[in-house]
Amino acid sequence: MSSTHLNTEFEQIQGQLKSFILRITASVADAEDIVQDTYLKAAEKIESLRGDSSLKTWIFSIAANLAKDNIRAKKRWTEDVTDICKTAALSNLQFFQEAMQIRHSSTQGTFEIKEHIAFCFTCIAKSLPLEQQICLLLKEVYDFKVAEILQIVDTSEAMVKYYLHTARTKMISIFEGRCALINKEGTCHQCSELNAVFNPQQKFQEEAVKIDMVKAAEKGDKEHLFDLRMQILQGIDPFTSGAAELQLHHLEHNRKVMESFLKKNEV
Repeated sequence: MSSTHLNTEFEQIQGQLKSFILRITASVADAEDIVQDTYLKAAEKIESLRGDSSLKTWIFSIAANLAKDNIRAKKRWTEDVTDICKTAALSNLQFFQEAMQIRHSSTQGTFEIKEHIAFCFTCIAKSLPLEQQICLLLKEVYDFKVAEILQIVDTSEAMVKYYLHTARTKMISIFEGRCALINKEGTCHQCSELNAVFNPQQKFQEEAVKIDMVKAAEKGDKEHLFDLRMQILQGIDPFTSGAAELQLHHLEHNRKVMESFLKKNEV
């Protein structure tokens, strides 16, 4: 395989790769560094690549390993991340001042409900064991086949299927108990609360029902609701969307809050 092939492929998948790493690390800086390191490592080893896997799979394998090295020693976030970060945000005037500045001045400062649904998934998925989180993202968001995922994470087919089943089941359970969009008894109302802050003139329910996941919620099909949630993630690039700057600012806040919380509480 030549460096020309690598450059062409890397250019085509760089956006996917960067969003994949962001959703693992919750850090813009780490995502940018890891993508760069991935290219350098791939360029160094490209001549030795054989036809056992596709170039894209091989590149994602390098990136996944670098991401795992980056965060393996860090504590996983807790399932109630939205509660913890909401409490911290309410006492942080600077956070809201910065967010409102982004909202009014940036072309990527729009608050949209579907964008926050994707953001919320990124945060809560960080409560999963690392291998489960990576496999779930690869399969459900980036459309890799099981045979490709086992090459990326370097494990057996049986383990990949176990990780996928366990992660999917766990995430369905968390959202069923927390998300007020899909369960009227859900404890998390962040989508409606933040919409009221950033879009005070907008009627939340009218916007919410435009989302397929919300319209399907009353049917109670948990698996289908999860698939619809994944479709939302698939359709959003967290670096280029109309809400990117606002949501990345929010993500950086959550990352700092959770690192401080976990260190303080030794979770």
